[in-house]
Amino acid sequence: MIISFEELRAFLAEQFPQGDAYGSLQKLGDGWAEMRLEVDEEHLRPGGTVSGPAMMGLADVTVYAALLSKIGLVPLAVTTNLNINFLRKPVAHKPIWARATMLKVGRTMGVGEVFVYSEGVEEPVAHSTMTYSIPPAHRR
Repeated sequence: MIISFEELRAFLAEQFPQGDAYGSLQKLGDGWAEMRLEVDEEHLRPGGTVSGPAMMGLADVTVYAALLSKIGLVPLAVTTNLNINFLRKPVAHKPIWARATMLKVGRTMGVGEVFVYSEGVEEPVAHSTMTYSIPPAHRR
């Protein structure tokens, strides 16, 4: 791991302050990250469940954190593909959390997967895979 938990938290706060709306960094390792989102009214959809966009946002930022643990603090690493499967209904008004793992980090792109969980539900509520583009200035 080439950055610390504290370095990444400071980077996200400075470079991506709107990211707090998508979750907060809880744990970070070499090629993996965990984030948590405190669900409130703005994250709900009709029918009393957490919205898809809230889960996608959490998943996306969690993979971004996992990628940065491998490539360093690269603001312009961007999502180029995101696929998500919603597996079961999350509990409304309960936190959701995600654990992302990088499957491959190459010179030009990184591929990761993330499982999203809802407090009170044992099995994952969503699974996502995504690809990030690594900008030329930061390629290894």
